[in-house]
Amino acid sequence: MNSVNMYDYTFGFPGLVMGDDVAAEETEFQYSLATTKSMFQWLADVYKPTDNPRELASLMANIYACNKTASEVMSSSEGTETQKRALRAEALANRAWLNFQLINLYAKPYVQATAATDPGFPVITTADVTRNDFSRGTVQEMYDFIISDLNAAIPDLPVQNAIQTRMSRAAAEGLLGKVYVYMGMPAEALKHLDNCFLAISSWATAPSLYDYNVTLAAGGSFLPITFFGPKYPGNTPSDMKECVLARTATGGSSTGTGTSSDGLVLSHETQALFKSTDLRLQLYSNKFSSGAVISGGRIRKYALKYVFIGVQMAELYLLRAEVKARLNDLPGAVSDVEFLRSKRMPASDSKIESATAGDQFALIRFIFEERQREFAQEGYRWDDMRRMSVDPVFPSVTHQHTLFRTTGTQDIYTLKPERLVMKLPPVLLQSNPAFQDNP
Repeated sequence: MNSVNMYDYTFGFPGLVMGDDVAAEETEFQYSLATTKSMFQWLADVYKPTDNPRELASLMANIYACNKTASEVMSSSEGTETQKRALRAEALANRAWLNFQLINLYAKPYVQATAATDPGFPVITTADVTRNDFSRGTVQEMYDFIISDLNAAIPDLPVQNAIQTRMSRAAAEGLLGKVYVYMGMPAEALKHLDNCFLAISSWATAPSLYDYNVTLAAGGSFLPITFFGPKYPGNTPSDMKECVLARTATGGSSTGTGTSSDGLVLSHETQALFKSTDLRLQLYSNKFSSGAVISGGRIRKYALKYVFIGVQMAELYLLRAEVKARLNDLPGAVSDVEFLRSKRMPASDSKIESATAGDQFALIRFIFEERQREFAQEGYRWDDMRRMSVDPVFPSVTHQHTLFRTTGTQDIYTLKPERLVMKLPPVLLQSNPAFQDNP
């Protein structure tokens, strides 16, 4: 559970390039991996037969470690019963997080009416590399398994662990709340999100939001802003102030073995969501890594060496706001969103307009837009697009990518609905010939 492989993913997840919050500049994007380019175009076949995708291989290796721990730690010869139960609980909760990543890459978004028949991802509970008799199961079976693991883990997890890279009860409660959000079950989600905030309140040093009004002001801790951007968590993975559970993936400057944000800029639509006073804009540059100015007034998130993908305070506030809005607690939802916004811009600009604050559907849409602003170019938008596709609050949404050519022309790619689900990598189909691939 201390392994760096469990919390530091030295590659970028596909969502980094598949969200419609980004566009691409050929000047730098032309050097990206072929798989990255295919993902950006939302092609059906992004993997070659010989590819062993890092996002799959790494997640599965960690599932093996979790299965090994969960099944054997209770029979270990040393340690107390409490220590053993806590380690088993960590393994179960980590396994739930890993499976949650997989089901949101390789299966359809959760829809209650079809989840019992929609193909899922194999539920693997044994640490046995010789097995090849897996079935894909269903989306419902995987979500049931994730929920079961988290419910089994929570009672035995420490409320606060020694460090945020280790799973805690607070983190597991927050993750379970997020799972229920993805399932469209706001009442259940709210219960666990509230449990998460309650558990955090008892931490000796509780995670909290940075106030950009302070950190980006004269003498602030994010300064000076250098060629690589401000000194905020996106450039400093050891800075876990905003983490309940710290998990990082490569943001920019990939090692060459995974996707990254290199060559990406904000889409015009996402850039237009920011007001000029939004201090999050200081995380962006109007220049390429070479120093050349990006044409068209476009900007890229240059302060993005790392992306935090665990359980983050900013997302907890937005998830809780969303479920409160869905449960028609509009004042409660507004309070959570405005609290986050007050840490990202001057207080005078953080308030939500009354017409939006008093309209349930408009407020939900605003919360999704706030997610775009907070997590732009970090991969979160991909999951949001998947959820939007099965949410009546967002009818007939079209998603597009633009590649800005060095010649001044543009290539436009439009997402087909079936590509909200990635096809299974050939290496997985080759070793499991009974698997039915996604359309």
